[in-house]
Amino acid sequence: MIKSIKTIKFRLPFSLFIIFFISFVLLNYLVNNMLEKNNEKIITNQLISLKKTSNVYVRQLFMINHLNNDEKCFKKIVKDMIEELNSVTESDISGYDTKGKYMYSSNKEKFMKVKGKDLENAVHGKTSYTIKYDNKNTEAYFSYPVVVSGRKVGILRFIKDYSSLYQQNQFVSKIVFYITIFVFIMAFILSYLLSRNISNPILKLAKASNEVAKGNLKIDIYSNRRDELGDLIRNFYKMVRKIEEQLKIIEKERDSLVQINKYREHFLDNVTHELKTPLTTIIGYSEMIKENEFTDIDFFRSGMNHITDESRRLHNMVLELLELSKNSTTVSNEFTRINIGKLLKNTCSDMQFKAKRYNNTIYCDIHDNIYINGDESKLKQVFINIIDNAIKYGYYGSLIKVETYVDNNFIEIKVKNKGEGIKKENLNNIFDPFYGSSKNGSTEIGSCGLGLSISKAIIDNHNGIIQIESEEKKETIVTIKLALTS
Repeated sequence: MIKSIKTIKFRLPFSLFIIFFISFVLLNYLVNNMLEKNNEKIITNQLISLKKTSNVYVRQLFMINHLNNDEKCFKKIVKDMIEELNSVTESDISGYDTKGKYMYSSNKEKFMKVKGKDLENAVHGKTSYTIKYDNKNTEAYFSYPVVVSGRKVGILRFIKDYSSLYQQNQFVSKIVFYITIFVFIMAFILSYLLSRNISNPILKLAKASNEVAKGNLKIDIYSNRRDELGDLIRNFYKMVRKIEEQLKIIEKERDSLVQINKYREHFLDNVTHELKTPLTTIIGYSEMIKENEFTDIDFFRSGMNHITDESRRLHNMVLELLELSKNSTTVSNEFTRINIGKLLKNTCSDMQFKAKRYNNTIYCDIHDNIYINGDESKLKQVFINIIDNAIKYGYYGSLIKVETYVDNNFIEIKVKNKGEGIKKENLNNIFDPFYGSSKNGSTEIGSCGLGLSISKAIIDNHNGIIQIESEEKKETIVTIKLALTS
C-alpha cells in the first residue's frame, strides 16, 4: 500500500512535469512563430498600403503635368516625386528606370550599399521586399514597377525601418516566456488540489435563470469548466444569446414590414405615373385626329400608328409593372441593331406636344446614324420616362435639352432641364423601387418612383450607365451611357 502511494505520489508529478515541459516548449515555439508571421503580415500590409499611396500620387502627378506614360516623363518628374513621397511616407526612396538603372534617391549611399533581390524582381515586373538585419536595426527594402495606364514607366524602391517592430516582438516574446513559466508552475502546484467547489456554478446558474424568467436577457454567465456543469452553463448561455438574437431578428423584420407597407402606400401612385405617359400620347393623338376630322390622311395614319404603338407599349408596361410588384421583373436579352439617334429623335418629336402644355420647348442636338445593340421598345420607354420627368419637373416655359456625345466606342445621352432640382438626400435612393419624393408640391410621383427604377433596370440590362446630377433651384442632368456597335 505504501509503495502504491509512493508510486502515485511521485509518478503523477513527474508525468505532469513532462506534460508541462513539452507544453511550455511548444507554446513558446508557437508564440515565436506567430510573432514572426505577424511581422510578415504587418510589413506586407504596410508595404501594400505604401504602394497604393505612392501609385495614387504618381498617377496624379502624371495627370496634373499632362505627361505621357513613358520612361522619359517618369525621369522628368522622378526628383520632385521622390522628394514629395519622402516627406509623405517618411521613408527613403530611390527611383530607377525599367532596367534597374539608378536615377535619383533621397539617400543614395543607403541604396547603393544594398542591391537586394527586390530590385532584380522589380526589373522583371514583380513586387517584392527583402529584410536586412544590422545589429539592432531591421530594415525592409521594398521595390515595385511603376505602371501608368497599363505601361511600365520605371521602378520605385523604398527603405522602411522596422527596428521598433522587431524589438517590440522580442520584448513580447520574453514577457510570454516568463508568464508561461509562472503559469505552468502555478498549474503544476494547483494540479495537486483534488477538491473542487461545485456550488458556485450551480448558484450562478440558478440566479441567471431567475433573471431570464423575469425577462432580463442581459446576463453575464459563462464557464471554462470542462465537465458536465461547464457544458450546462455554456449551453444555457448559448440558449439565452440565441433567444436574444431571435428577438433582434423579429424586431428587424417588424421594421422591414413597416417600411414595406410605406412602399405599398405609394404603389398606386407609381403605377399611375408609369401609365400616364403612353395614355397621354394616345389621348393627345386621338383628340388631334378628332379635331382634324380625317382631313389630313397622312397625319391620320401617323397618329393611328402612334396610338397603336403606344397601346402595345402600354400593354407591355402593365405586364412589367405587375412583375415588378411581385419582385420578379425580367428584362429581355434579345437585342437587335437599332439606330439610337433616330429612336431618340422620334421620341423627342412624340413628346413635343406634351412639352407645349407646359409651355416648354424640347431642343435636340442628336447624332445621326448611331447604332447600338438593344431593345428598341425598352429604350424608348427609358427616353420617354426621362423626358417626361424633365417636362413635368422643369420650370414652366423653360428649355429642355436632349444632346448626344460620341466618345470612342460609347454614346452619351444627356437630358437637361432647369427646375427645382432634387435634394441631395434623395439622390442616393432615387433609383430604388417604390422610392417616392414629390417635387414642388406635385401630387405626381415621378423620377423618384417606378419610372426611374424600371429605367435603371433596362439600362443595366444593356450594360449601360444611368446617372443623375442635380442642384436645387438649378439644372438637373440625366446621363445615359451605352456601348456603340459597328
